[in-house]
Amino acid sequence: MSIEDVLLEAEEKMEKAVEKTRQELASLRSGKAHPEILSNVSVEAYETHMKLKDLAAITAPDANLLIVQPWDLTLVDSIRKAIEESKLGLNPIVDAKLIRIPIPPLSEERRLELIRVARKISEEGRVGIRAVRRHCLEELKKLEKEAHLSEDELERAEKEIQKLTDEYIEKIDRILAAKEKDLMKV
Repeated sequence: MSIEDVLLEAEEKMEKAVEKTRQELASLRSGKAHPEILSNVSVEAYETHMKLKDLAAITAPDANLLIVQPWDLTLVDSIRKAIEESKLGLNPIVDAKLIRIPIPPLSEERRLELIRVARKISEEGRVGIRAVRRHCLEELKKLEKEAHLSEDELERAEKEIQKLTDEYIEKIDRILAAKEKDLMKV
């Protein structure tokens, strides 16, 4: 394994941590309707649990409404039940072949609670990035012990990994700031 391999691995893993954080933050409910709200809803269908997005089309025709159109109409009740049981605080309304989900406005208290959750999610992302950094630094030290690296090369590589770490943590901070701004919109 070379320095380039370690740096490439670090960048890939850090990008995955940022993407995971982005997805988790997207699933947090803000004041307006967007299909990602339902991305983590698990529906019991075909004798197994499946993601709602795999069973239906989810659209947001306006800022206060989501519409779920199941591809298999026999799943309408299962989907309704799964949405009700999710901890999103949504009340689906079955309307023949589709499910309407009105999105109520968020109270100030709920907004602040969601911001706390968003900060926790982003901190988990930062911790993931730092874990990648720690792992890569250990890999570099192994390379140095095996006499594949000089001290100068090790120091340069460590600085490069720190630079990557700072860059990806900054990305998470920007995503969090955007989510907080979105949550505080009335």
